[in-house]
Amino acid sequence: MRWWKIVGLAGVVGVAATGVVIARAERRRRAYTPDQIRTRLRDRHAEATALAPPTDDPS
Repeated sequence: MRWWKIVGLAGVVGVAATGVVIARAERRRRAYTPDQIRTRLRDRHAEATALAPPTDDPS
């Protein structure tokens, strides 16, 4: 087998693996109800704003 065949085969395997990962993530994302997504977003926002330093510095 020539080296370019091995590189091509590795590329095809890489594309297939990427597709599997994307499909799995999409299934996991679609498994949430809108209420669950809303709750998670509100929790993440509250956490982010609690950790952020105050930005209105009077000096």
